[in-house]
Amino acid sequence: MSAPIIIAIDGYSSCGKSTLAIQLAQQLNYKYVDTGAMYRALTLYLLRNQIDIHHPELVAQSLLQIQISFRLDDTTQKQSTILNGENVEDEIRINPRVASAVSAVSAQSEVRKFLVKQQQEFGHTKGIVMDGRDIGTVVFPNAELKLFITAEPIIRAQRRLDELHEKGQNTSIEEVLANLQKRDLMDTTRADSPLIKAADAIEIDNSHLSRDEQLNKVLELVKGLNKNAE
Repeated sequence: MSAPIIIAIDGYSSCGKSTLAIQLAQQLNYKYVDTGAMYRALTLYLLRNQIDIHHPELVAQSLLQIQISFRLDDTTQKQSTILNGENVEDEIRINPRVASAVSAVSAQSEVRKFLVKQQQEFGHTKGIVMDGRDIGTVVFPNAELKLFITAEPIIRAQRRLDELHEKGQNTSIEEVLANLQKRDLMDTTRADSPLIKAADAIEIDNSHLSRDEQLNKVLELVKGLNKNAE
């Protein structure tokens, strides 16, 4: 059996990073960590407690009150995000206030330091798949496999719109596209750990790939690493 590795997946919003990461974790029997969910859960806490997200000092003071973990349902194999003991998985995905505020929150240095430390602890034993926006550049710069996932903006917007409609959210493609473009700008221009492709990351444009096609492509990359290590 091959030695476990760290797989770091970065990329833009609504590119299917989490879907790919979950598939890989299941196929390889690895742990999966959704860092985006961690930032969303932290943002939800700030909003619920009426903490000014544009006031870094107040945000930093609140961090010690926040505990984020994950829970896997053995029956459905669905992973839920737990905020201070409460399952907030659905709310962090469909709450429009969270979607609008998360980039501003995640751009703050103290927030990133707080969550990056937790994320790095998850990877001590390897055998992990983690997705986000700075995994291959900041969290695990020495990851054995780094991927950078991208797709055409209109395709990303349509995917996100479909997700929202499935969850009962009524919005338009124009609104979703505008939100994605806003997040892209904030993610790529923030001072602390901006979204960039790591020099040694393999880029995958999945605009016209099915989920299975993308998964098989990455599994071949993992097999290639294993062969080289033998």
